[in-house]
Amino acid sequence: MSRKVLVPVMSGPLAPFAAGYESWLSSRSYSPSAAEDRLCQLGQLSRWLEQQRLSVGELTDEQAGRFLAARRAAGRLSWVSPRSVVLPLAFLREVGAVPASTPVPVHGPLEELLAEYCRYLLVERRLCEHTVFDEYGPPARVFLEGFETTDGLFLQRLSAADVSSFLARECPRRSASRARNLVCALRSLLRYLHVAGAIEKPLVWAVPSVADLRDRTLPRGLEPATVAKLLASCDRRTLIGRRDYAILVLLSRLGLRAGEVASIGLDDIDWRTGLLLVRGKGSRHDMLPLAVDVGEAIVSYLRYRPRCECRALFLRITAPRQGLNRSTVAWVVRAACDRAGLPRVGSHRLRHTAATEMLRAGASLVEIGQVLRHREQRTTALYAKVDTKALRTLARPWPTQGGGPA
Repeated sequence: MSRKVLVPVMSGPLAPFAAGYESWLSSRSYSPSAAEDRLCQLGQLSRWLEQQRLSVGELTDEQAGRFLAARRAAGRLSWVSPRSVVLPLAFLREVGAVPASTPVPVHGPLEELLAEYCRYLLVERRLCEHTVFDEYGPPARVFLEGFETTDGLFLQRLSAADVSSFLARECPRRSASRARNLVCALRSLLRYLHVAGAIEKPLVWAVPSVADLRDRTLPRGLEPATVAKLLASCDRRTLIGRRDYAILVLLSRLGLRAGEVASIGLDDIDWRTGLLLVRGKGSRHDMLPLAVDVGEAIVSYLRYRPRCECRALFLRITAPRQGLNRSTVAWVVRAACDRAGLPRVGSHRLRHTAATEMLRAGASLVEIGQVLRHREQRTTALYAKVDTKALRTLARPWPTQGGGPA
């Protein structure tokens, strides 16, 4: 039986919110001891506001920073980092006691252009936030900074030579995959600059492709024995083992991407019809049949899944109870490799594994493309290279006469 947290006697303007804060922490699966520490911090913040003669509504990010600075000046070692006030501020904003955080104002032509570019990618191109702010935004900033002066941005002098010199400088610093991402991001930026009227001529043609052997090699799927070792490494007697096992089954059986697994919600599974809603790339939503073994793995996890307000299917083990992100799902695969004593692989290798296993079972490339939700057939055609049975019928027989090949 869990021990209920005793709300401490608190003074100051935040005292009326102590009981609600305790319930809020409890709903996010904070342990009694952790909730007690957080309530103690709220009491310290409340007393500081009282000393500064500030009301609750005046608790802004700037005032929270002053509170942390005062603790550091007093030689305190706990609750002194900016992250330590994220939780109480989130609660106070949720209940409407504290105004919402105001966004940092955009200053300068570079920041304004980047903000408009990101809005264009999010709204008009419908890219996800991770792609916009982690993949496309940083390269755009690095490229545009070369044209920034004290008087503004001078993109009128942008030429193909500038594009070539930028790539010649940046690509050698990156791996082949990261260089491909850079080239893709730069094409997107140049396309936007032309559409927005910032440059007169489209310079997308000036961006070359990255030379690598990605399309000349076979898709690297894992062998069935390797997948079995990964699944067997999960201790299904524990909550984390059941969760990781269900994640690995989704990756290897349905070929989902890491981000797609992380975005699955409790309401995305239709148990009556046996369908799973997959939220894919480009805001695309698809319904996939829920295989029996996949459904059994999910049900096994759901029986022990902690109850909380979060509607994500897969949750963190520690508080606060919230859904996993794509990086955490990828780490589930790496951790399984470590437990199984196998070289680490990425979560996308399991997507290749699902495709190659379907091919071995006799599925056509069209059917594989439907399961993997490819937009273009040429993407699925990559797996034709491992269909040795079909390729054997296309191979020319070795000549038996004439002294061998010409």
